[in-house]
This record gives sequence, C-alpha cells and structure tokens, in this order.
Amino acid sequence: MIYLDHNATTPLHPKVFDAMIPYLKEHFGNASSYYRIAREARAAIENARKKAAECIGAKPDEIVFTSGGTESDNLALRGAAHALRKKGNHIITSSIEHHAVLNTCKNLEKEGFNITFVPVDSNGLIDPDDIRKRITSETILMSVIAANNETGVIQPLSDIGAIAREKGIIFHTDAVQAVGKIPVQVETISADLLSFSGHKFYGPKGVGALYIRKDTPITPILTGGHHEYNLRAGTENTAAIVGFAEAASIAVSSLEEMSPQMAALRDRLEKRIMETIDGVKINGLNAPRVPNTSNISFSSIDGESILLHLDLKDICASSGSACTTGSPEPSHVLSAMGLTLMDAQSTVRFSLGKENTEDEIDLTVEALIEIAGKLRKISSITV
Repeated sequence: MIYLDHNATTPLHPKVFDAMIPYLKEHFGNASSYYRIAREARAAIENARKKAAECIGAKPDEIVFTSGGTESDNLALRGAAHALRKKGNHIITSSIEHHAVLNTCKNLEKEGFNITFVPVDSNGLIDPDDIRKRITSETILMSVIAANNETGVIQPLSDIGAIAREKGIIFHTDAVQAVGKIPVQVETISADLLSFSGHKFYGPKGVGALYIRKDTPITPILTGGHHEYNLRAGTENTAAIVGFAEAASIAVSSLEEMSPQMAALRDRLEKRIMETIDGVKINGLNAPRVPNTSNISFSSIDGESILLHLDLKDICASSGSACTTGSPEPSHVLSAMGLTLMDAQSTVRFSLGKENTEDEIDLTVEALIEIAGKLRKISSITV
C-alpha cells in the first residue's frame, strides 16, 4: 500500500504506542482518585500537559485535553461566544474553515450571533486588511484556520492575531493541520485559543487539546465533574493523553529534519505530474503551504473516479477533507478560491508522511498517467 492521505489521519508512531501501553495495563487508575495507581495516572497527565504546552510555547495550565480537533473547536467557539455574549454578538471567521468551525459558526448564527465569513483570494489566502475592515464594536471573537486541510495553504496568522490583540478581540485558530508540520508558537501569532489533534501527527485518534490563554473568558460545553480545570468534564483518557503528548513532542522536535524531506517529495510529485499529464492545476501553488500537502485538479476527469482507480492499485489519496467524504457538494474551500464546479470536482489531495519514499511518489505518478489517459478516453470533455 502507498498511503498518501496523512491529512486525514496518520499511523501510530511506535514510540507513542510504547508510551501508551503502561497506562492501558498496570497504570490504569482513575486520575481523579487518591491511591497510588490513581496518582500515577494523574502524574502522567500533568507531565503530558507540560510536554504538549512546550510544543506550542504555552504554559501547562493553559492546556485542556479534549477528544480531538472538533471538540476543541467547539469549546473554543461556543465557549468564548457564550462567555462574551453580553459584550457583543459578532464573530469573524473565514470562508475556508474546517467544518468543525464552519458548521459551529452556522449553528451560533441560529442562536442569534452575527457571523462574518471573510473571503480568500485565488490562492486561498486571507487578506488581514479584509478582517480589519469587518471589525465592529460588537466583534467579540475571530477564528482563522492556521493551515487549510485541503490545500495546505498557511494563513498570515501573525498579522491577523496582531489585529485581534490590538482591538481586544479573542483570537482562535484551528491549528490541527499545522502543529507538527510547521513551527507554531502561540505568542508569535497572538493566539488566545488554539486547537490541535493527536491523530494528525502520529498520535492516537480520539484525543486533542485546546490551548486557552490565561484569563480568556470561556464557558464549558461539557458539564459534570471538575476535570480539566472545570472546563471539560469526564474521566481523562490517560493512555491517549500520554500518546498525544508523546506524538506532539516527537513531531515538533523532528520538524527541522522532516519538513525539507516532505517538501522535496511533494515537489517531486507535483513536478512529475505537471511534466507528464496535461490539464493539471495545483491549487494554492503560489501561497505558502505546509510541506506535505498537494491539491491538484485534473481537468475533465472526475476526482472520485481517479481515487477509485488509485485504490484499485492500492494507493490511498482523497478528494479533500475526510469529514466530507460522500458529500455530493463541491469543496467549499475550492469554491471560495474561485474554482468552477467542474474543476472543484476534478481535484485530488495528496498528503504525504514521513514513511513515504521517492519510489512511492514515482509509482503514484505512473499510476496517474495511466488513469488519466484511460478516463479521458471515455470522457466527453476535452482538455
């Protein structure tokens, strides 16, 4: 199998698996109890909190563990919006957010909040001035994705965060596709809230974290016990939390080595596709991107058909976000970038990982040459 869908999920790193095992077996205690094995679980969680915080330049008590990116986004948006509702009801976000933010904002809209969806240019980039122009006296929260899950395009968060800080507006970023791929430091981007998720950087599924800057107003969305500073009720999943922190630490510490390797493989893939297949467009090519992601439109070919043929050759890729697989609607991200319906539906996303090789890239390109030729022969549309 050639696996090129790491933005959907990643395999568990062997060192992460080893770190988790003791907390699934002998150290299984409930971290909220008082006896020895419970204290061991609590110590492991607090050590994981420290490691996770170090990865983004935060303080340990600013990290709240969650079930993943979606819950972190919901806690950030719903929690901040409800906590600040007496101050105003205006929220600014972008038109290319992950559905965990996009649909949460749409639901908040039904609750009476006023949501502004800022557009992007043809490269998928937000202009910080567009955000500044849309701020009103009622604006209480801004949420902008750090790196887009479909295109890999990196937003100018430092500029956007500086605007939020200047105006006294809470700033959240969904950094699920950024942490572990590019350096992310909360002070550099002036973030008040930041979401990240374990299974995007070789950690376990079902665990994530939300960074909450000290004194940021937030209301819990899961109520019950006193867990996670009274912000996220529920018995902590000690093994997953340990795995999350270990994976984050490994990913961040190996960035300097892995980023150039990923970029070289991505560039090899794109160059060879462009040289050998007609009617190809790389979406977001002229914007800064995370090093592992390539979003490519193959003119006059249905993207889902390409994926089915790749699957027959045991090559895994995707048409965009894994959260929207099976949806008949074209990608909202590509539509926001100005792609036509036909071009949006002809798109395949390749997202590389540390285990991929040059040989796998070359085999994938050979498969695409064959698939494109075959599908275009039966297509009524010419390139």
